[in-house]
Amino acid sequence: MNPEKMKYRTIRQYKLSAVGYGAMGLSHGYGATPEHDESIRLLRKALSCGCNFIDTAEGYGWGENERLVGEAFEGMRDKVIICTKLHLIGESDNWAQYIEEHLDVSLKNLRTDYVDVYYIHRKIRGWGVSQATSEQIEKCNSITPLTCVQNEYSMMERMYENEIKTCEKLGIAFVAFSPMASGFLSGKYNKDNKYEGDDVRRVITRFKKDNVIANQPLLDMLKSFAEKKGATMAQVSLAWMLKKSPVVIPIPGMRSDQRIEENLSSVNVELTDQEYQDLENELSKISIHGNRTDKDIIEGLNSLNQLEESVKR
Repeated sequence: MNPEKMKYRTIRQYKLSAVGYGAMGLSHGYGATPEHDESIRLLRKALSCGCNFIDTAEGYGWGENERLVGEAFEGMRDKVIICTKLHLIGESDNWAQYIEEHLDVSLKNLRTDYVDVYYIHRKIRGWGVSQATSEQIEKCNSITPLTCVQNEYSMMERMYENEIKTCEKLGIAFVAFSPMASGFLSGKYNKDNKYEGDDVRRVITRFKKDNVIANQPLLDMLKSFAEKKGATMAQVSLAWMLKKSPVVIPIPGMRSDQRIEENLSSVNVELTDQEYQDLENELSKISIHGNRTDKDIIEGLNSLNQLEESVKR
């Protein structure tokens, strides 16, 4: 993709690419990961296409994901907006010290002396919260202005629509993670797909065979619309949320050149007001079966891993 075709959204002091890069899948969460050098190349490829908004976390691959991002953009720090997240474990008698220690590790991993947005606060340019309600967003923003709120959002998960309105009112970026519903909205997966290892789709209930079948009307509607629009299902899914609000920035995972080109090009798939309303009308008629929760992912994968270990013994 020609970087001149990328579109940007100004939030606080930042000029952010309208579609960001969710780097988690380079280290874990969706089955086999790319080789180290390939991951570095893909990150740099995204930047060369104009994508400057990079999302990572210390908990992704236990620091490995941050290290990939740090290596990929070393010497180009001023070209990218890097967001990372604090990994809270257990309790602490001194949260300020806990946060600073964890942030220092992230800075070392990222090969930088600051992060642009930290989902918590200090040695940073901006801060954010995740999976927050409108009430929580307003309270946090009243203490220190928020830069980003990162919540799950897609055609399959629309529970945070009021939060988008809150972010728009306050001038906060609404960063949509899992905007493709863990790949389901791309139309590339079906009831017969098998998932292995730490692939979260093993335990996300949307990917249970019965739910995949029950959610087919959504894919049929999306496919029909995409064909008429001359775009892919993934591009329409992203274009729909970009049309919804000027503060929404989806961060799809991208593990191939094709996905980078496809997803970033969604910024140029512009929906008319009527097309957007048509999609809204159709979505209102469709029931979604299954969901994605952190509890399911943590407990489900732990249970599966324990079961597999017991079988090996």
